[in-house]
Amino acid sequence: MKKQHKFSIWYVLIGVWGVLILHNMLVSMFATRSIPYSEFLQLVKEKKVAEVSVTGNMIEGKLNEGQTASDRSTMFRTVRVDTDISDLLEENDVKFTGRIDSNFLGNLMSWLIPMALFLGIWFFIITRMQRQQTGFMSLGKNKGKVYMDEDVKVRFDNVAGVDESKQELEEVLNFLKEPERFTRIGGQIPRGILLVGPPGTGKTLLAKAVAGESRVPFFSLSGSEFVELFVGMGAARVRDLFQQAKQKAPCIIFIDELDALGKARGFSGVGGHDEREQTLNQLLVELDGFDANEGVILMAATNRPEILDPALLRPGRFDRQVLVDRPDKKGRADILKIYINRVKTLEEIDTDKVAAMTAGMVGADLANVVNEATLLAVRAGKEGIRFSDLEEAVERIVAGLEKKQRLINPQEKEIVAYHELGHAFVAMSLAGTDQVQKISIIPRGIAALGYTLQLPTDDRFLLRKTELLNRIATLLGGRAAEDIVFGDVSTGAHNDLSRATDIARSMVAEYGMSEKLGQVYYAPPQKAAFLNAPGEPGEPFSEQTAKMMDEEIKTIIDGQYKTAYDILARNRDLLDDWAAKLLEKEIIEGQSLELLEAQVRRSENESEN
Repeated sequence: MKKQHKFSIWYVLIGVWGVLILHNMLVSMFATRSIPYSEFLQLVKEKKVAEVSVTGNMIEGKLNEGQTASDRSTMFRTVRVDTDISDLLEENDVKFTGRIDSNFLGNLMSWLIPMALFLGIWFFIITRMQRQQTGFMSLGKNKGKVYMDEDVKVRFDNVAGVDESKQELEEVLNFLKEPERFTRIGGQIPRGILLVGPPGTGKTLLAKAVAGESRVPFFSLSGSEFVELFVGMGAARVRDLFQQAKQKAPCIIFIDELDALGKARGFSGVGGHDEREQTLNQLLVELDGFDANEGVILMAATNRPEILDPALLRPGRFDRQVLVDRPDKKGRADILKIYINRVKTLEEIDTDKVAAMTAGMVGADLANVVNEATLLAVRAGKEGIRFSDLEEAVERIVAGLEKKQRLINPQEKEIVAYHELGHAFVAMSLAGTDQVQKISIIPRGIAALGYTLQLPTDDRFLLRKTELLNRIATLLGGRAAEDIVFGDVSTGAHNDLSRATDIARSMVAEYGMSEKLGQVYYAPPQKAAFLNAPGEPGEPFSEQTAKMMDEEIKTIIDGQYKTAYDILARNRDLLDDWAAKLLEKEIIEGQSLELLEAQVRRSENESEN
């Protein structure tokens, strides 16, 4: 599109300054000639000077008729040297006057420059106020950022791990590029597209990619930007947003964190006519009022679709939901390739191995892993990252920052060594547990004095009952090792007990894996779908059922503790040998870990036979 240039007062000012400077230069060059002061005195003594004008440091004058200076000009000027020449001028009948030195250009600039500076500051402040839309006069204006087609640099190639979601959005992209293909046969694009999924999966990035591929303006704002203290301001912003969008159609409106604006009505503590509900009502009206074939596509993102108002999700409004879920192993490898290609590497990075170590992580987590690896490489004085840096970055994110300077007394260190080996021994002995990657007694994070790093090698979407039980036994292996070796237990198992109890409670209340309680779902309702947050308070069952659930959870925990205790008791000698090695080396990994796993499995096979 051809750009139109607007008239500006600056063009006039620059032209005036140029004309004045040129005029002054021409006058100086052709009208008046400079002569030496000695020549001026000689001309005066020879009575060739008709008149002069004397200033503080200059003398300008005119020669008599028929007299010329060295270059045929009757006008001359010279730098004043003698401060008292009036006597000489009188003696030679020269008419002279005094004149105040006046520099027209200098005087002009002396008031033009301050005025221009003032106007420039005023223009800058007004422009900034308009962009930020602050102040009383802009309360009803939307605060969204508008990215024109040349500003959006994100493309589908920059988004990985969400191939199915990209395919869902292909229709939107095709409509924005070729709307006549749909309108010719009476088709209509969905008015609203809702991207749902866990935080960090790339919902906002995917929306920008749609705008970048379609090369249309992109309105980006958050749901919380509509809600204001003043009643009616949010609704006014919604109206202003859709009005601007219609003017720039075809375009895309993207509202991030829609749940801040679109929460179900009727649950507000200040009644049914508060500011947020009025804003939501206005949004519903605007969704009904504009025609999707005009080219305005409304997209939104949320990680809590279960709390949205049902009126938003009905057909004709946000009638299409696109799930942007956690990436699988292949998706994580593709995401890692994008981020690793942006940094310098010293060797070939096997992204499949890194993807296997990062099960459950989303795109934002993987970006953080690569960034942490670059920081570790810089700290070590390297010129690029290696695979070992990525391993250390994953370990740091999962287990926390390594604290080698924290001093632990020998007795506590021994307890930690047996505790961590207890986890590893049980995990290596039972099927369905995550593979042990590393055993360390170097403190990490806030309170971890040691850790056993277990990372899944494959994505798991279903877990059998025996696998859940074996995971509980693995968590309780540290406490069982302390009991066997020292005849006493420490506080180091508090996190293990919490996680084991959560698994057992889920087995009883959510998965129907209790023989006494049967195939019944007892979990509280309205649990957040993507945030792993607890549901609403309150128990949807009787006190008798609650008592039975507590008994079943305790039975599961006690049974798996006995399983872990028996495994470690059978391998007590092996446990003591490797505890001494761990106390000496502080870390067991690599080939040493493979040797340990082989010995534990051999010992278990011999005990079964």
